[in-house]
Amino acid sequence: MLEASIQKNDKRANFLIILFSIIVFVAVVFLSKIKLDVQLPFNVHLFAQLNALINSAVSFLLLVGLLSVKRGRYALHKKVMMSAMVLSLLFLVSYICHHLFSESTSYGGDGAMKSVYYFILITHIILAGIILPFILYTSYRALIAEWPQHKKLAKITWPIWFYVSVTGVIVYLMISPYYS
Repeated sequence: MLEASIQKNDKRANFLIILFSIIVFVAVVFLSKIKLDVQLPFNVHLFAQLNALINSAVSFLLLVGLLSVKRGRYALHKKVMMSAMVLSLLFLVSYICHHLFSESTSYGGDGAMKSVYYFILITHIILAGIILPFILYTSYRALIAEWPQHKKLAKITWPIWFYVSVTGVIVYLMISPYYS
């Protein structure tokens, strides 16, 4: 196991994790209601493509992170998981940009595929909305070297984060033919 990277301060960590999670949630909800009428010199759905690429990379990193920790390669695990967090932050910026500059796109399919799409979309949105504090708490427990608590949280956090990243790509693949 690795040594602590930061000094334990649960009170401050709780405050910062909750504050950051609320700010991100409110920003995403609020900014999704705003549309900027700006003519960008490229197709605004490029952001959606970037989001899918980032989500694909995060999914890959999460798998590498899981395999590395199972093999006892803790330093690699830490680097990979921190990389997944940084990419997730970049995703957030790109996601907000996409929704600021583009109109909402409706799914154009029908029948069973429409039901599948909306099931995946709804579960993706709900889980994406709640996963951030779990990711931050799990990371904090690792950074202060509280391994039993980190492992307990990671058993909840990892599958949800992985589901959100994979379904983000699936949602993009299903909706992208209907972008105008």
